[in-house]
Amino acid sequence: MVKEVVYRTVAEAKGGGRNGASATLDGALAVTLSVPKEMGGEGKGNNPEQLFAVGYAACYLGALRFAASNEKIGEVPADATVQAQVGIGPRAEGGFGIAVTLKVHLPGVERALAERMVERGHFICPYSNAIKGNVHVVTILD
Repeated sequence: MVKEVVYRTVAEAKGGGRNGASATLDGALAVTLSVPKEMGGEGKGNNPEQLFAVGYAACYLGALRFAASNEKIGEVPADATVQAQVGIGPRAEGGFGIAVTLKVHLPGVERALAERMVERGHFICPYSNAIKGNVHVVTILD
């Protein structure tokens, strides 16, 4: 549970959900949504999986930097990257679910230290905490 909310944003979706539009009420972000071609749509806009991937990649990289700095376990190089692959498909129980693969690139960081950073990144990242136990996440350290 969150002890204290320090930031909150509000977004609203309109139209057909996956075929429509979504925007933050402060006007900072607006997207046209479209079902991907692979799911029978036109694919002429963005989709929730893309938005989740962008957010998770950025958040997790920030969590790695926070862990390294706050816990004094090393330094995340300036050219570090996190690539989030987010897939969607039917669940055995019904409905749909997502699967995530995070590819973490920490050039020049010793493997054991990089593994520690990756572990602490998942502990700190709100995306990792939100989906823990509900979404299968594979983390690849390259």
